[in-house]
Amino acid sequence: MPALSAIVSSLHLLALAVGLPAVVLRGRALKSPLDDAGIRRVLAADTAWGIAAALWLLTGLLRAFAGLEKGSAFYLGSALFWTKMSLFVIVVLLELRPMLTFMRWRGALGRGRRPDTSTARTLYVINHVEMAIAIIIVFVASFMARGF
Repeated sequence: MPALSAIVSSLHLLALAVGLPAVVLRGRALKSPLDDAGIRRVLAADTAWGIAAALWLLTGLLRAFAGLEKGSAFYLGSALFWTKMSLFVIVVLLELRPMLTFMRWRGALGRGRRPDTSTARTLYVINHVEMAIAIIIVFVASFMARGF
C-alpha cells in the first residue's frame, strides 16, 4: 500500500499544481477583454480549476479515509482538518456562482450566441477570494500534517 499512498499523495499535490495556476489564469482572463478568445481562455482555465477541485476532493478523501495516510482518527480529531474542510466548503460555496455562470456561457456558445459577460467583475472578485482561500488551505494542511 505504500506505493498507492505515494501515488494518491502525488495526485493530491498535482491538483495544487494545476489548480492554483488555473484560478490565476481564470482571474487574468476575466480581467481581460471578453471577446471570443477571452471567453475561451476563461472557460479553459475554469475547466482546469474544476478538474483540480475534483482531484483534490477525491484524493483528499482517499488519503483521509482509505487507510493510505495517518488514518481517519488523526484527521477527524484534528481542529486543523476541520478548518481545512471548512475553508474547502467556503470555496465550493463561492464557486457556485462562477460555475453556474460559466455553464450558461458554455450553453450560449453552444447555441452560437454571445454569452452575457456583465458579471465578469464580480466573478473576478470571487475568483480572487477563492485563490486566497486555496493558498490558506495549503498552509493549514502543512501545519496539520506536522501535528499542530
